Amino acid sequence: MSEHILEAKTRIEKGRKTYVLRNAGAVPAIVYGAETEPQALTVDRNQFARMYQAAGESSIVELKIDGKSPLHVLIQDYQIDPLRNEFTHIDFRSIDMNKEIQTEVELEFIGESAAVKALGGTFIPSLETVEIRALPSKLVRSIKVDISSLATFDNVIRVSDLVVPDGVKILEDAEIAIASVEPPRSEAEMKELDAAVEMDVSAVEVAKEKKEEEVEGEEGAAAAPEAKDAGEKPGKTGSAGKQDKK
Repeated sequence: MSEHILEAKTRIEKGRKTYVLRNAGAVPAIVYGAETEPQALTVDRNQFARMYQAAGESSIVELKIDGKSPLHVLIQDYQIDPLRNEFTHIDFRSIDMNKEIQTEVELEFIGESAAVKALGGTFIPSLETVEIRALPSKLVRSIKVDISSLATFDNVIRVSDLVVPDGVKILEDAEIAIASVEPPRSEAEMKELDAAVEMDVSAVEVAKEKKEEEVEGEEGAAAAPEAKDAGEKPGKTGSAGKQDKK
């Protein structure tokens, strides 16, 4: 039995009507996958947010629809309102508990690196997730990575260094780097970096001035014919005046 349980209700509202659900604190959702037909649902937003924080996207969730026997699902996808920072739609994928599945699992960096604390280096994570294969019952929320082994700038943590539970197979290349520590920049490097930034700023200013000159030139060229036309008219009037005088 999964420790992550979520209640859901069958949804009949579609399209614009789902805004009513969202305003009432519910989130439109859909479930599909093994041994189930696609079904429209709603779940409580706050309950889902708490459950997602605990389960993530790689832990099995027991989805109870209308109080019936639960489906074993993964959180396949979701959408968030960027202004309200609220869930607006969720996809659940039904899982066959007897078949291995592939999914991504987050890497959780723990511990303290001596190369960072004592030597002033910068911790550089190269991977945030890894692809794994396992039976659904063996899936884990995350894989812990102890960075205390990064004692010098030459140390590197690789996929082969990861420790996972029995029944979980990592599908990434064993030699891929996961994390390392970059040494602090020297004074010479910092000066070079500052000089490069100043050069970039100067280049932008020069380009801006050149653009302004081009615009002024175009405006001047456009004004020249108008000035010429304005100068011709008095000449014609003057010529007519001379003829009148005769």
